[in-house]
Amino acid sequence: MLGVDSGGSGVRFALTRVADDGRPCPPEFSHSAKEPVRTGSDGIDADHLLAQLTPFMGDFAGRGEVVAACVGAAGMVSLGGNLRDRLPGALRAAFGVPRLALAADAVTAYAGALGMRAGAVVAAGTGLIALGTALGDSGWRRADGWGHLLGDCGGGAWIGRAGLEAALRAYDGRTGGSAALLARAEAVFGPVAGLAGRLYPRDDRAAVLASFAPQVALCAQDDVVAAGILRAAARHILEAAAAVLPDPHGGEVALTGGLFKVGEPLLGPLRAQAPQLLPGARLLAAEVDPLHGALRIAAALSRGELPLPVDGTLLAID
Repeated sequence: MLGVDSGGSGVRFALTRVADDGRPCPPEFSHSAKEPVRTGSDGIDADHLLAQLTPFMGDFAGRGEVVAACVGAAGMVSLGGNLRDRLPGALRAAFGVPRLALAADAVTAYAGALGMRAGAVVAAGTGLIALGTALGDSGWRRADGWGHLLGDCGGGAWIGRAGLEAALRAYDGRTGGSAALLARAEAVFGPVAGLAGRLYPRDDRAAVLASFAPQVALCAQDDVVAAGILRAAARHILEAAAAVLPDPHGGEVALTGGLFKVGEPLLGPLRAQAPQLLPGARLLAAEVDPLHGALRIAAALSRGELPLPVDGTLLAID
């Protein structure tokens, strides 16, 4: 099985075999490239992905046959047209891959977090998206994932922006400010008087905003404003999960992504508000990461037993 996880910070590849119980074994070969797959006027660049994959597959040559693959990619829904058109034929021609799943990164995150079970997954890092399904023909339910200008509420960029707003309120002398967050902002970014001019022109401003989220978490133990930001983020996360959970009376809700590494300052408010906002639901940590989720999808595809909804956009099979 071949798994690919392509995101904004790079691309990862893994090859593994399937165990007797149908689950993928730990990867036998893996590789990470820090250069993200390019996007252009035609969307995600299939040729660039192939150029990064080819050396990795060359190292595997002669050691076995790839019977199924899953490529999970950020931007698959809106930018995946070129990838869906070009990649299946190219993988067959270059590596003899007979079956291919092309998935949004949120789908591989779902498969990594919950496997092939019904439920909901919230994937939160710089941004935030929630996916849920009852499997089969039920389709996917999606909430948020609209980017840092229009949504991703409760994600890393959202938390970082709220923390910097509180810092600037303190700098101005307005109500709702936080001296603790002001001190942290100046320690990280320098004098806040010039912060807007340094931040707005950057193409990676969402990532820069998200980089301040751990500072908000560090301040939350002793600062009421920072703690309030994380309570609000937790509420947004739970509301997104509630919007996609297929069973309104409860079910499994898995949390995956780098944001949850901030730990108790966010997880505590999540647990505290879950009984009200997600009655009957069980909050779980993700089982494995999205790359392993791609391998799970490839393994299920190879057996002809893929229960996740195939809609041609979030998840397409060739």
